Amino acid sequence: MRVVFMGTPDFSVPALENIAKKYEVVAVVTQQDRPKGRGHKMQYTPVKEKAIELEIPVYQPKRVKDHEFVDILKTLKPDVIVVIAFGQILSKEILELPKYGCINVHASLLPKYRGAAPIQWAVINGDKKSGVTTMYMAEGLDTGDIIDTSEIVLDEKETGGSLFDKLADLGGKLILNTLDKLETGTATRTRQDDARSTYAGKITKELGKIDFTKSAAEIERLIRGLNPWPSAFTYMDDKMLKIWNADVLEETVEEDPGTITEVNKKFIKVATGEGYLLLKEIQLEGKKRMDVTSFLNGYNFTANKLGN
Repeated sequence: MRVVFMGTPDFSVPALENIAKKYEVVAVVTQQDRPKGRGHKMQYTPVKEKAIELEIPVYQPKRVKDHEFVDILKTLKPDVIVVIAFGQILSKEILELPKYGCINVHASLLPKYRGAAPIQWAVINGDKKSGVTTMYMAEGLDTGDIIDTSEIVLDEKETGGSLFDKLADLGGKLILNTLDKLETGTATRTRQDDARSTYAGKITKELGKIDFTKSAAEIERLIRGLNPWPSAFTYMDDKMLKIWNADVLEETVEEDPGTITEVNKKFIKVATGEGYLLLKEIQLEGKKRMDVTSFLNGYNFTANKLGN
């Protein structure tokens, strides 16, 4: 089976590695290199780095649906195009090009969490389970017919980062099962129930600003969901305070939300709209990320409220 692989971030890499072990990957298509860091040095995408390591030809069109690049795809004669977090919309002409169609690996149990950020929202919303879905791509956003799904149960302290890694690995395994079904003619199509669909919009830095009038449980999920990026934050002494880890204490709250009610070597206790948030790992602007014990050893703590 001749495969063209389209992907860009770390999430796509396990699938590329697995596919290349079993099938002929004739080309990898990824987003263009971008400048990064203070020196603005051009950096390869993670998928490009892996493709070079595997000695697979790499294409980086500015617009994948431009006629010039569609002509290149035609010359590659792919039996299937696998798309995982590529970052561009495919035209109808491309979708109809391969013998087995264009197959997408999506990091949710569709039709739940269509869109750009299903992993973070699963944690933020307190879902008990998540997973990956392979589907035939259609012109709509994550609306194609489902082929396979694979699910996992979220850990109590699951973060956006830990779930990202788990689903990347899961997707890398599931796509092999799907490609085998396509090749043997055993793949099935299950239409998505649009009435049950939800949308997972892009994550922004502003989303991380903590509203202490919300419950401690909601805030704690936000902290985990936005770890490692963009992180949940508040302000202390007019400086940004990122919160990386916290626990929930379900007690009746009498103080105003955001009020610091206790400081000890294990945690900083903060009142919320419902229950208390026990800050365990924090990072004050200009400082390194550290546990509360280390933070208090080197900081003259005088604040009595968080937020601005």
